[in-house]
Amino acid sequence: MPTVGVKRDLLFKALGRSYTDEEFDELCFEFGLELDEITSEKEIISREQGDTKASGASDVILYKIDVPANRYDLLCLEGLVRGLQVFKNKLEAPQYKRVSPLSGEPQKLIITKETEAVRPHAVAAVLRNITFTQERYDSFIELQEKLHQNICRKRSLVAIGTHDLDTISGPFTYTAKPPGDISFKPLNQTKEYTATQLMSLYKTDSHLRHYLHIIEDKPVYPVIYDSNGVVLSMPPIINGDHSKISLKTKNVFIECTATDQTKAKTVLDMMVTMFSEYCELAYRKEKLSSKFINQKVGINESTEKIAQLLTRMCLLSQATGVGDEIEVEIPPTRSDVIHACDIMEDAAIAYGFNNITRTTPRTYTVANQFPLNKLTELLRQDLAAAGFTEALNFALCSQEDIADKLGKKISEMRAVHISNPKTAEFQVARTTLLPGLLKTIAANRKMPLPLKLFEISDVVLKDETKDVGARNSRRFCAVYYNKSPGFEVIHGLLDRTMQLLEVKPARGEGYHIQTADDSTYFPGRCADIFVRGKNVGRLGVLHPDVINRFELTMPCSALEMDIEPFL
Repeated sequence: MPTVGVKRDLLFKALGRSYTDEEFDELCFEFGLELDEITSEKEIISREQGDTKASGASDVILYKIDVPANRYDLLCLEGLVRGLQVFKNKLEAPQYKRVSPLSGEPQKLIITKETEAVRPHAVAAVLRNITFTQERYDSFIELQEKLHQNICRKRSLVAIGTHDLDTISGPFTYTAKPPGDISFKPLNQTKEYTATQLMSLYKTDSHLRHYLHIIEDKPVYPVIYDSNGVVLSMPPIINGDHSKISLKTKNVFIECTATDQTKAKTVLDMMVTMFSEYCELAYRKEKLSSKFINQKVGINESTEKIAQLLTRMCLLSQATGVGDEIEVEIPPTRSDVIHACDIMEDAAIAYGFNNITRTTPRTYTVANQFPLNKLTELLRQDLAAAGFTEALNFALCSQEDIADKLGKKISEMRAVHISNPKTAEFQVARTTLLPGLLKTIAANRKMPLPLKLFEISDVVLKDETKDVGARNSRRFCAVYYNKSPGFEVIHGLLDRTMQLLEVKPARGEGYHIQTADDSTYFPGRCADIFVRGKNVGRLGVLHPDVINRFELTMPCSALEMDIEPFL
């Protein structure tokens, strides 16, 4: 959960009254927040850097408040105060309106096709006639940083730029150019740099160096110009010094560049609504019944009463008069409201969790371990007792791992593919546990031989009969790596496993192995495992080509089988 630090006295002044620490803690709890810590700047520095460094620091009391991760509208003092005031019925839920400038046309941001190669989306807005005090200015900057660290995912999804509109002129152009063609004076610098030089300059910057990787390997860098060719910013790294905002700024131009358009709009909404009460943005309306809320929360309130509860949470609501239907207006500040359940949750918060009558459940159930997990845990203990070491590998792997390296074609595998893999190592969900164990051996080749490893985990297989088009399958895999193949060791482990599962070695109702042909295994050294007439797995000596592809040099035997049929 994000933590918002606010000055206690400034908060109480905005709320219009003072609270004891206990009273404010209770208010936070009622509103669904948590007062995490009461401290001061001096105390924080003293704790982290020592008393010497803390000398001269402020003694002003700070409240550290934990905010739900999806409530971006509470990440600054203004949003927090507004939410609490509406909750306490001291303020009506604000209505945000977009107004045209008194003189001239609205500003334009033109996006060129070159940005598609690096950061394709951008949105913008203007806040006019703002009066900044030092506290408001600090809160404005802090909100940007909070958004950058949360919904913006450290600027990788969205980057925010704020500029003094009176120092620049529109229309503005968002484009992308080779780094050598971009030159401007960055924020708080004294001379111009090319984008290439800036990337070198900021490699040692404690703050900005963490964002360089987002664009440094791209052929073009994003950049925003005004109509005179002045550079506003090179997102997501740095703004230009020419248009920096200050306490004297009256009109703020806000731009958000992004790889995700939806998140860009959400971030822009937050920046605008937190610091303006006259910006009209997209509202939407939802309808639901009071019966739904009463049943889910466990209360029995009238439709009108529930509408009042929702209005306290900045969700302007009213009964429609059609049965018990309620119409809820969702403002742009509440991007966390996605489903009727989110509205129901706000009704519960406004009603007060402590006010909900405790009731005895209508049904009595006794918890029990999931049978598949219970079987898995029992097998793990006994397989370890048999001398094998357990390994745990990633559920995602490369296409090469489950196909080419095993002598198979990816088109023949029932693999679930990741649509936007971040690395070549995580392209598909694994369809077999074998590659993970072989990679584990490759990473531990210097360990004394033999290496005996096993893993019991899920693989993911395409399955058109399932509503999501895929299913998990619990597998058991073991490998034996030594100077000799050790097929008898793996065969012995199979016999021991079947003994634990109380399956006798016999055709029909027992288990048996039968010769098979598989490109992963050495010809003539591979067998299918049949249990009660059903093929549940395979064992054998791995093909030398497979061993070489995993950068191994010794023979290796393997066993892999499905354990779900034994439940």
